[in-house]
Amino acid sequence: MVIIVTGTPGTGKTTLSKLIAKEKEFEYVDLNTFARNNNLVIGFDEERNCDIIDEDKLSDSIENAFKDKKVVIDSHMSHYIDPEIVDICIVTKCDLKELKARLEKRGYKEEKVRENLDSEIFDTCNVEAIEEGYKPIIIWTDKNVDEQLKSIF
Repeated sequence: MVIIVTGTPGTGKTTLSKLIAKEKEFEYVDLNTFARNNNLVIGFDEERNCDIIDEDKLSDSIENAFKDKKVVIDSHMSHYIDPEIVDICIVTKCDLKELKARLEKRGYKEEKVRENLDSEIFDTCNVEAIEEGYKPIIIWTDKNVDEQLKSIF
């Protein structure tokens, strides 16, 4: 079983992914680390301070690495994995004031905070997941997460 957790940076993907992995006894996978370890990084975006991942090779690599395994994959890019190999797609969201506080606490520059707030306002990860063929489940990380997860599992 493959579960992906996507969402705007700062919305709680990693916390939620690790919680699900622990509770369900699944392997936790950080997609960025996986991409680096499997030669899927094709460049670096200086403006956004992040790796550029070869999306075309991503799904094949994921499918080969985790076939017949139970994994939770964490990344704001995980919705680019082929929906055919994913069982559940979760999109994390949170209140904009909370998101802004989280991003500022991380030390993000004003431009990056604004870009991520805009992404959350426009529901970018959810819309992209739908465009990729997913039927995402929304989890609000600033609300009672346990209750929301009960409705999924």
